[in-house]
Amino acid sequence: MARFASKITHCGVGAVANTGDIEQAMSSPKENKMNRLRRRLASSEGFTLIELLVVIVIIGILLAIAIPSYLGFRKQAQDTAGESNVREAVPSAESYYASNSTYVGMGTAQLKAIDSGLSPSVVVDTTPTATNYCLSAPGQGTVVWYYAGPGGTITNNKPGAGTTC
Repeated sequence: MARFASKITHCGVGAVANTGDIEQAMSSPKENKMNRLRRRLASSEGFTLIELLVVIVIIGILLAIAIPSYLGFRKQAQDTAGESNVREAVPSAESYYASNSTYVGMGTAQLKAIDSGLSPSVVVDTTPTATNYCLSAPGQGTVVWYYAGPGGTITNNKPGAGTTC
């Protein structure tokens, strides 16, 4: 807003006043802030191309550090989830045995009937015998977690000969 001097006459006496000062004195603080904002937006200030490029380079460096870490954590989480899914299915298998005195006939559907929260990725491998069974669930990529029960351990290596897996 341009400021200019004007002649104000009152009762025949002439005085010079700055109209910008009068407007500023009469305007509310909110209007004053809006005027400052308008002046700032109308000016040609901004970021230079170099400043923008520096910001883009910094963001690129941060992404180069963060993405590999994220992918590593994601793979670890998928492996942990597969292992956990097998671990959560073991009590259902033991409950099936307690009810039927055998593992024969045990399948994923029977385990789901015992525990409705059982992960759909858990599979009863091969045909359970009267005394043995094998559960598996996928982890990250090609990793598969196994449990040869009863009394086995959870491993990502398929149990060898002499087991039901």
